[in-house]
Amino acid sequence: MLSKQIENALNEQINAELWSAYLYLSMSMDFQAKGFVGIANWYFVQFQEEQDHARIFMNYINSRDGKVVLAPIAGVKTEWNNPLDAFNDTLEHEKKVTGLINNLNRLAVEENDYATQQALQWFISEQVEEEENARGYIDALKKIGDNGYGLYMFDKELAARTYTVPSPLAGKE
Repeated sequence: MLSKQIENALNEQINAELWSAYLYLSMSMDFQAKGFVGIANWYFVQFQEEQDHARIFMNYINSRDGKVVLAPIAGVKTEWNNPLDAFNDTLEHEKKVTGLINNLNRLAVEENDYATQQALQWFISEQVEEEENARGYIDALKKIGDNGYGLYMFDKELAARTYTVPSPLAGKE
């Protein structure tokens, strides 16, 4: 059984994950409109991932006899000047999410909630990967600069990304 404080914190995280999904969907639509189909695809996959992150938290709350409470999602930015600006925003956002996950884990430690600590380990590892990916794309885009062919190849590479259901949801669909 979850404490009320952990249940509330997990519900706040669900809202943060859904806000993240909304942000990445906005990025996807902005780059699709600008003709960057690959970058749009990459952000659409991010959108799908964030929705599933919210589902993982919802499933966890339900499995611990808690109650999922969905709150309104705040608005998001809708336009970026270029791919580098978007990936810089992505890195800053992922750092914020890392902080939220770390705070959840800190709370679980304080409350001796070992099950929640265990559930959060997957998210902790996921955040390391999310930040690393954003940094890698920022580095690549800085090297590419204004080179049109470089941007074309970057966009083409991101078009190949496909979605994979995260392991905590495997078999629960």
